[in-house]
Amino acid sequence: MTDCPNGGGRAWSKRLLAGLVFLGLGAALSGCQSIRYYKQAIRGEYQILAHREPIQKLISDSRISLELKAKFKLILRLREFAAKDLRLPVDGQYLRYVDLHRRYVVWNVHAAPEFSLEPKTWWYPFVGSLKYRGYFSESDARQYAEKLKRGGWEIYVEGVEAYSTLGWFKDPILNTFISEPEPDLAEILFHELAHQRVFISGDTDFNEAFATTVGEEGARRWLAAKSEADMDKLYVAALQRNEQFVQLIMAAREELNLLYRETSSTENPGAPQSHLRTKVEIARLKQKKEEVIAQLRAKYAELQDHWGGLGSYARWFAKPLNNAQLNTVAAYYDLVPGFRAMLRKDGGNLEKFYEEVRVLGKLKKAERRRRVAQQARSAPPVLSPGMGHGG
Repeated sequence: MTDCPNGGGRAWSKRLLAGLVFLGLGAALSGCQSIRYYKQAIRGEYQILAHREPIQKLISDSRISLELKAKFKLILRLREFAAKDLRLPVDGQYLRYVDLHRRYVVWNVHAAPEFSLEPKTWWYPFVGSLKYRGYFSESDARQYAEKLKRGGWEIYVEGVEAYSTLGWFKDPILNTFISEPEPDLAEILFHELAHQRVFISGDTDFNEAFATTVGEEGARRWLAAKSEADMDKLYVAALQRNEQFVQLIMAAREELNLLYRETSSTENPGAPQSHLRTKVEIARLKQKKEEVIAQLRAKYAELQDHWGGLGSYARWFAKPLNNAQLNTVAAYYDLVPGFRAMLRKDGGNLEKFYEEVRVLGKLKKAERRRRVAQQARSAPPVLSPGMGHGG
């Protein structure tokens, strides 16, 4: 490989857990940008793997704080629960620890056109096309995002606490998520392990919605098994706030989607938008888009008041909202109602649920999405997330 010349709250981050495999080992790559990207990915993953320490050894280390030791012991119990009660493939995962000395393990770059909710996608070996590009360095992620921005894309960079290598490596516990409250920590582990149970190449929305459903349901069952009624009540309240937040975002996306479709109905869909609209049309579209986003902010302010001032998503709304950022919510939650309905229909039987999801994964992307969405439309409404386990 030769060198290339130049030119060639519940904090929202807890809900944005990536299931991305970064490594393109053995892949035939072309283009300087691809080579540089995979070099940083391989280097970043290697640094994590090289610094793993067994948590059993750390539990006996007098230099480790009692709080961190308690977290390690909790992880061990969560692993056992995941294997026995959730039927998830633990297989040596999360038995080692790495302190990365940074807030996030990776930073994902999302991009979308100014007047479209169709996200930009990237192709990766083994996992296919995904809706984000991950970097182990925040500066690298933001540098790449700025390049996309100069090319006319709307961009959003998010820090991510955890990701799964889908069983290619034994994923360690990271300092980026070990300090989370017990229900959130349980959800993180179950979410990432769910990616190893079912993963469909090239379908970000399907994979993340499935893992989100398993993570939330698993956390509820964990709390129920421990008879942690108070903790479960707080967790359910957080899930309900998240549900209301998601509904706000999805409603705004629907308004924007309708706006973009109406203004592009006579255009050639294969041509760049900037070449198809006059300056007057672009100005009018920008104004209407800004109005939708302003209404979204106002509705969130009302929702926050309803929550008694809890600013669970204040940091998310502090950013200049755009299509790329709104898309991140859809990627994780658009199909969740359908997966929840499937699990209820299966009577909470996870093995039946996993098998049904696996069978859906064999279908074409559009058909599997249609079937999952149909499950939500045909299912009776529920008052709160969860399948009836844990109150």
